[in-house]
Amino acid sequence: MFDNLSERLERSFKILKGEGKITEINVAETLKDVRRALLDADVNYKVAKNFTDTVKEKAMGQNVLTAVKPSQLMVKIVHDELAKLMGGDTIELDLKGRPAVILMSGLQGSGKTTFSGKLARMFKTKKNRKPLLVACDVYRPAAIEQLKVLGTQVEVPVYSEPESKDPVQIAKNAIQEAKAKGYDLVIVDTAGRLAVDEQMMNEIETIKNAITPDATLFVVDAMTGQDAVNTAREFNERLDFTGVVLTKLDGDTRGGAALSIRTVVNKPILFVGTGEKLDAVDLFHPARMADRILGMGDIVSLVERAQEQYDEEEAKRLQKKIQKNQFDFNDFLSQIHQIKKMGNLKELASMIPGVGKAIKDIDIDDNAFKSIEAIIYSMTPEERTRPEILNGSRRNRIAKGSGTSIQEVNRLLKQFDQTRKMMKMVTSNKMAGMMQKMKRK
Repeated sequence: MFDNLSERLERSFKILKGEGKITEINVAETLKDVRRALLDADVNYKVAKNFTDTVKEKAMGQNVLTAVKPSQLMVKIVHDELAKLMGGDTIELDLKGRPAVILMSGLQGSGKTTFSGKLARMFKTKKNRKPLLVACDVYRPAAIEQLKVLGTQVEVPVYSEPESKDPVQIAKNAIQEAKAKGYDLVIVDTAGRLAVDEQMMNEIETIKNAITPDATLFVVDAMTGQDAVNTAREFNERLDFTGVVLTKLDGDTRGGAALSIRTVVNKPILFVGTGEKLDAVDLFHPARMADRILGMGDIVSLVERAQEQYDEEEAKRLQKKIQKNQFDFNDFLSQIHQIKKMGNLKELASMIPGVGKAIKDIDIDDNAFKSIEAIIYSMTPEERTRPEILNGSRRNRIAKGSGTSIQEVNRLLKQFDQTRKMMKMVTSNKMAGMMQKMKRK
């Protein structure tokens, strides 16, 4: 997402390159291009105009330090204003009820049901909550079954009444069920509805009034662009929702909704869906999103994802093996699996500053590790733990067994050997540094 906007903004800032200072003329030219870039990205016209007016006001009269170029200063101002435009601070839901209740709302096809499953998984694994999913979409064929499948995948129970056509009563009964069985979070999935459908809008308003949820979320497909903003406004007038969920941010979207929606409805974007996998959901961080838009990467989110997969005991065990030069293919395979759990490989790479632009046109398949895994799985247990015994005949057998070539097997063995040496060197230097510090003390 935002690839085109990032490129356009980068071109805009080039207008100021080589300039000794910020002037009314070069700022006006730069911001004219910035405004065009925002409008092309489907940002609301009024939002885009107010944004560039604010940036101009802050840029004019700024004393550019000798160490800072005008273009760098402009990037800093635009970054800060983009973050402010999208809400400024990261906001987390304040769920005090026992059970706490979250009501999902949105258009048909916006991804409410899938996101309900993702949200349940997130609260269960990251917040230690005990969620209950509630199937209140009594209109869409197979909606209940879809939620049950998702519930099974995330290991969260689903409350449903297949024979009932009264979503209000189903929601009320589900909350009683949660109280009786000790669930501390209830996520109510409702039917998709159009804002112009008065009967359906009345229905969700009735549901909200009947269950008084701790939070009402408006789920919107980011790919619907400016229409998403208009729909959010209409839903907010009826429901006064708590915040917005943007789904499908990994799609080929211009991203204008993310930049406009906060200003137009004055409600925060709380969560974003970043892929099809059930763990592909993140809190919305305005400053980090501004980093990504301006091509600065998002190293904080990358570190957080790595920490989620980090096992301290496993790390200590691995460090001991590396120091003794016993790091083997079982350990190598384990590290690959941890990286894969972190998410889409291209998205992870784009979080590294400077890498996103370099890999923009490169297709990084999520199956990039497939041949490596096949080669390792074709080894015997002894070969995995003692790579030094892999002679020519063994390598030929592994190549045939994994459906790869002898060249690919040799390449992997060479890379593995280099990795093992590098890891040993790094840990040895680290230990030496620690010893030196202890001696000085």
